[in-house]
Amino acid sequence: MANITFVEASGQSTTVNLADGWNLMQGAIANGIDGILGECGGSCACATCHCYVDESWLDNLPPASENELGMLENVAAERRPNSRLACQIKATAALEGLIIQLPETQE
Repeated sequence: MANITFVEASGQSTTVNLADGWNLMQGAIANGIDGILGECGGSCACATCHCYVDESWLDNLPPASENELGMLENVAAERRPNSRLACQIKATAALEGLIIQLPETQE
């Protein structure tokens, strides 16, 4: 389990406790976080779960796959060096305290 904080574009901050193995998109949708759509259900095929990982956490995450990097080319909001797809980040105890910022738009 890990407490993950989602910061919506409005500034609203919500911390949710996610079970190991859940991806961040699933956790956001299950907890009513505004700003994650997840239209493809987490199959890394739509880029509507684009998020910005707090830069201090980037080295603690597995690197993005080629498929994820390709999908990040299609995000609606600004792509940044810390852009990731929430469906590709799985919760583990090692991510306790992770902070994710959400862009203004997913479409």
